[in-house]
Amino acid sequence: MTMMVDIRKLSFINEMAKVGTNGVADNMSKLTGEDAQMEVTKTNFIDVDDIESQLDGGKRVGVRVRLLDPPHGHILILFPEASAKKITAIMLREVVDDMGDVSGKMARSAVEEMGNMMASGFIDGWADVLGRAIDIAAPQLVYAPTGDIVTRTASLGGDDLALFFDSDLAVPSYQIEAEIYAFPDLEEFVEMVNGIEVQPA
Repeated sequence: MTMMVDIRKLSFINEMAKVGTNGVADNMSKLTGEDAQMEVTKTNFIDVDDIESQLDGGKRVGVRVRLLDPPHGHILILFPEASAKKITAIMLREVVDDMGDVSGKMARSAVEEMGNMMASGFIDGWADVLGRAIDIAAPQLVYAPTGDIVTRTASLGGDDLALFFDSDLAVPSYQIEAEIYAFPDLEEFVEMVNGIEVQPA
């Protein structure tokens, strides 16, 4: 199977990143009641060994979500630790009066739920564009330096090369930040992109 992307389809790859991140921002806006701002910062093919050098070295809390349908692969939703604490407060504000009473298990569940909600928004955007259903597995909680998480996730595909979608999310009024990385199965993704009909101008 060819790993070459039809040059006419390169703009479609950027569109996939935008559609996915718009879905994330919409879900975050509904939860917080504030406009979430989303920016796609990088979309490129990259050597897995080179990914870590492009990332912030700080620790992140978040979820890794596996796609059960084509294009398979994984989505990462990562929060800086300060943002993860704010997310926990938002998710639990209806059920807890004093955040000091929140157990570690409750906090982890809140981050998992938020991560899953954001990943679902991302995948729903892709599913709409591709015209197919894409189911996801239960989110897996991750907590480690950014480079460790992202490199580990990229390497799960077993390829030396990864398609690297890097996006930043911000909810200014809550001072929440998040990063979204998508690592679809490279061969499947390229095949799907090359199969998209390009409308003549």
